[in-house]
Formats: sequence, structure tokens, C-alpha cells
Amino acid sequence: MALIATLVDNFNDNIIGPDWGNAYGGCTETGGRAHIPCIAGNYSGYQTAKVWTLAGSSVYLQVPTAAAAASATVEAQTAFSVINVTDGTNLAFNINTVAGTLRLESNVAYSDAGATVLTYSAVTHLWLRFREDGTNVYWDTSTDGSTWTNRRTLATPAWITAGTTRNTCALDLYSYRNNGTTNFTEFDNVNTATTAAATFFATAALTSDTTLAAAATARTIVTADLTADAALGAAAPAITAMTGAALTGGSTLTAALVGATIDVDVQLGHPVSGWAVSRPWR
Repeated sequence: MALIATLVDNFNDNIIGPDWGNAYGGCTETGGRAHIPCIAGNYSGYQTAKVWTLAGSSVYLQVPTAAAAASATVEAQTAFSVINVTDGTNLAFNINTVAGTLRLESNVAYSDAGATVLTYSAVTHLWLRFREDGTNVYWDTSTDGSTWTNRRTLATPAWITAGTTRNTCALDLYSYRNNGTTNFTEFDNVNTATTAAATFFATAALTSDTTLAAAATARTIVTADLTADAALGAAAPAITAMTGAALTGGSTLTAALVGATIDVDVQLGHPVSGWAVSRPWR
């Protein structure tokens, strides 16, 4: 048994989630809301599978935008409904901005002659809730999703608690107009407060310098080419540093020449007076 109170969606991811597998009529999830077109002669809506129960449970949501009349002559509807497997059997909050009304309905064959009709207020009726306590069904409204006012109480219809239909309810959020200009309805925050489960992004400017509290630790990273599998030994890796140096001093050669034989060649001209000439000179 899936209590309908466990169905939660704030529509913040802008993706129609798997709980709304029966969505129809061109719905989108836009700007963090369920966005439902209100088109002449066409129903559009977010709808779950028929696997939920309202018995002993509740469901509430926010209606930030009800479809405006926009030249419709009979109805521009924004409806929050718990439906049954039998077509036309449902509980509903039905906003009609042409008539300016909010109808609280328990429909059989699409009709409820005893519906409670309120003058619609976008402020007073911003939040809407169904709940069932084992005896009655309640239609409640709120301005803030926190403090609720009961608007209608009715003995629980049999289809909500009967064994064959107890777990076959669905949530249907829809919009419709008989004619006029296309606009849209928006729903938000199903079974969640306005800010629940939301993620907010913001920017901040740094206004002063800050001091690093802990001393920085220098790390040296070394690499090695492995030629085989090996275990890392206990010794720490050694780092070899290679440097260069330029010699700027001069030096003197002091070694003596030892054991060298010196040949001397003398070039002689013609002998002149005063020379003693022997052979071969004659």
C-alpha cells in the first residue's frame, strides 16, 4: 500500500519525474514548477499511475498560477484531483477563473450536486489539501502551507477505502478551457514545504585576505620506469641533483721537460775568412 502522503515533488529539477508517468497534453516542468498548458477544447495534466491510497493519508500542494480566463466564455479550469479507476469518480478542487469560483467536489459520473462553492482567492486558496481519517474526507485551504482552514467535510466515499479500489487512486493535476486564448496553470510543492528539499545557488564576494592556519607541506613526486613487477621497499626514494659549474681561475704549467732529445739544424752559407774549414770544404 503506497500512501499518497509519500508522493513528494517540488519540481526543482525541471524534469518530469517517473511518478508522473501518465502526464498528457504537452505538460512541461519549467522554472521549478509543473507547467500545464490551458488550451481550448483540450485537457492537459500531470498524472500519476493508479497505485496510491488516500485512506488514512493526505495530499497537499501549492497553486501559484491558476489559468486566467483569457476570453473563455464558460470555464478556464485549474483542477487538483484524486481520481479512481472508474472514470468520472474523483475528489477535486476545481478553480474556474471565468466564474471566479473554487468548487470542492466529490464527483460520481462527473457530477456533484452537493459541491461546496467558494469565491476563489489566489491568496487565501494558494495551498490546497485533501485528507482522510478513516471516517471523513476533508478539503482544506491555506495561505502559507502551514496553517489550514477546513472548507468541506464529507463521509468517506466507499471507493477510497474499499479493498478492490483502495490502492488504485491517482493524483491528477489538470487544466482545461472551453475557448479563448491559450495560457497555462502551474502547480508546485506536492507534499513538501516551500523550501523543503530545494537546492539554492548563490555567489559571495571575498572582502578580506585570510591566513593559512597550518604550515604548508612540500611534497616531491618522483617517477621511475618499471621493467618488472616489484614490491616497494622500506627505503625512501633518493633524489639525485645534478648541477654544473664554470671554472674562472687560471693556472701555470710547472712541469719540466725530462728525457727529451733536441735536434738543431743549422743552415750554412759559403765559408769566409776566419773560418777553419775541414772536409768536405776545400
